[in-house]
Amino acid sequence: MSRILVVDDDQQLLRALRINLTARHYEVLTAADGTTALTIAARTPPDLAIIDLGLPDLDGVTVVEGLRGWTNIPIIVLSARDTETAKVDALDAGADDYVTKPFGMDELLARVRAALRRAHPTPDAATITTAAFTIDLAAKRLTTAAGEVRLTPTEWHLLEVLARHPDKLVAHRQLLREVWGPAYETETNYLRVHLANLRRKIEPDPARPRYLITEPGIGYRFVP
Repeated sequence: MSRILVVDDDQQLLRALRINLTARHYEVLTAADGTTALTIAARTPPDLAIIDLGLPDLDGVTVVEGLRGWTNIPIIVLSARDTETAKVDALDAGADDYVTKPFGMDELLARVRAALRRAHPTPDAATITTAAFTIDLAAKRLTTAAGEVRLTPTEWHLLEVLARHPDKLVAHRQLLREVWGPAYETETNYLRVHLANLRRKIEPDPARPRYLITEPGIGYRFVP
């Protein structure tokens, strides 16, 4: 049973999410403010977090940053803020997905299932070795000469999709569809943010990427 932390100051929405998630056999923890959320997460680590940005004490982005400082669990932001800037800020802070209010409950539940699948992929025996790092897809580990590199579930999924197509162009739409789902095929800002974070973690020189190559206006290519 996966444990989900839901953080929102709207008590009616919090109750609806708790009922729907519990009915699908998730263990649900709830918090109405950011401080409580961080305390609960530290005491009882969740497998996934759903976080509203408009909290009464801390901005939701701060809560995302607080969680991301010590855990790689999937984080879904739930917010009425629908600007690209708000989405990029949340993704930059470490969120894996962004759902705009109002939303359909079925859509959110599908996002939860997809995020948990990314965090716990089907085992695979493939190992990919480059001059700078080794990707172990079975163990979901990436290591360099300096040791293991910690990636978020979404960063892992992006890297995995690209690594399974070495030297081949993977279009923006394909990446967005495989990692976030069909409804996100136009959200290229998601790719821009997460690929930049991924490059900072694995490229010897992120400003001059050697492994994760941009094909302007088209997509990305993994060159081992």
